[in-house]
Amino acid sequence: MTVLSELRMRPATAGVRSWDASTTARLVLAGIVIFTLLVGANLATPLYPLLQARLGMSPLDVTVAFASYVLALVVVLMVAGHWSDHIGRRAALVLAVVMGLLGGIIFANADSLGMLSLGRAFQGVAVGLATGASSAALRELLPQRPDWASRFTLLSSAGGVAAGPAIGGLLSLLPDPTRTPYYIHSGVLLAALIPLWLLKARPAIAPAAGKPAFKVLAPRKPAISSHARGAFWMASAVGFLSFAVFGFCLSLAPGYFATAVHADSRPLIGLLAGVTLGASALSQLVGVRGRYLVPVALAVLGISIVLVGAAAAWSSPLLLVAASVTAGAGQGVAFRQVFNDVAGKVEAARHAQVISTVYVITYLGSAVPVIGLGLAVSALGLQTAVVGFTVLCGVAALALAAASLRGALRA
Repeated sequence: MTVLSELRMRPATAGVRSWDASTTARLVLAGIVIFTLLVGANLATPLYPLLQARLGMSPLDVTVAFASYVLALVVVLMVAGHWSDHIGRRAALVLAVVMGLLGGIIFANADSLGMLSLGRAFQGVAVGLATGASSAALRELLPQRPDWASRFTLLSSAGGVAAGPAIGGLLSLLPDPTRTPYYIHSGVLLAALIPLWLLKARPAIAPAAGKPAFKVLAPRKPAISSHARGAFWMASAVGFLSFAVFGFCLSLAPGYFATAVHADSRPLIGLLAGVTLGASALSQLVGVRGRYLVPVALAVLGISIVLVGAAAAWSSPLLLVAASVTAGAGQGVAFRQVFNDVAGKVEAARHAQVISTVYVITYLGSAVPVIGLGLAVSALGLQTAVVGFTVLCGVAALALAAASLRGALRA
């Protein structure tokens, strides 16, 4: 089946040669696509100070550019979260890679806030198209291991977000530091597109079956069964809080961390910005279990994020690194458990749609609170705004820990 026939939701063309990849190769390819797209979406984190100087942007402008990516991603998740059920996982991932290429090229050559925001928006479209498709593909490839499917999903996602700032910082040492990282990333995306295009795709789980495309691809209200509703809202709440923290790490945190460690090295700042997300990704490899695991992990997240906010005020780089690591580990363990819970309770035919809806709420955490933080920085200054923001996040994490503990005790 060719990509074009999938996009048209037409039967496969006879005689078309393609790569009949093994399950392992399909797992790796699905993970690589979402990982690479998220790396590209976060390359800019250590570059924002350079972009501010080159384009004359304020801290609020930085949060607007960052949020344009998140808002585009959220819109795509709401409008097209179910598309891969109808056009196939491979076709949705091909579209995502193409959008990612466009976004990177526009961002690299932007000469205004509007162009930066447009490039970020295309990157958001790319990640939005890939999120539900890659998650559903991994789950279909591991039907007997749903827990490991969730681990691979979160490892690829959190790993890509964590690696982006560090890779961006290193690539910024090359000539033309605000463009070169994106040109190199575009080459990597093109390399990933070749095997994806040649892959022998598996049939869509919900083909159009003679219905007009606009009917099956039209936006739809997510339907969540009653026994999965509680898990859905807990996963969404934990996701929203998690990405509020991640949004801070990926937007205004570089300037804050530079103050805390008294450094202006872009690779170092990029590495520090990705510490929390890297710890979250690595936590997916740890097989911790327990009845009270979620409330304990959320409590660790709450305390740690407050300490991250205090680190610069106390001029303690060691505290900053340690608190960032424990915050990421707490978030990663908690989100994996609640994500796996809702994924296990949703029927296969609605998996991509419901998981995309979880991510709609999750990614809003990277937009609304972060824009509020940017306004607070303009009014109160960076350090005061960050301390207040981290305290609010800490209180929210402890409140979710209490709610989770109450649910565990009832069970």
